[in-house]
Amino acid sequence: MSTARDPDCLFCQIVAGEIPAMIIVQDERTIAFMDINPATRGHALVIPRAHVRDVHDIDTDDLRAVAATAQAVAARAVERLGAAGVNLLNSSGAAAWQTVFHFHLHVIPRYDGDPLRLPWSPAQGDMEEISAAGMQLKQ
Repeated sequence: MSTARDPDCLFCQIVAGEIPAMIIVQDERTIAFMDINPATRGHALVIPRAHVRDVHDIDTDDLRAVAATAQAVAARAVERLGAAGVNLLNSSGAAAWQTVFHFHLHVIPRYDGDPLRLPWSPAQGDMEEISAAGMQLKQ
């Protein structure tokens, strides 16, 4: 388990207790806290304690730990807040809307009729292009 820290990182400052946060779950590898810019009621963030930029840099054990904590937070959102569903969302890289460059998973409770609309609208793709990209990823 890495204990790397970036003193300029907002999330590292939360881990260190230098910036206040409403922490809802924590263990030796992860911290989950409420997002101060929530998409819906109960929107939380789950981060590894160690500073890593994105999904490409995170240690596999830390990724597993973050996923397990996110699963627990998602269950609480359903059980305690009455969420009808939950989005788990990670953005890696500026082109994918990452704004804080410390790996994190958003746990976004969803409610029937809530106004949140994600920017992706599924539409039928070009099957040849889908197959070509799949073959490139498969190799």
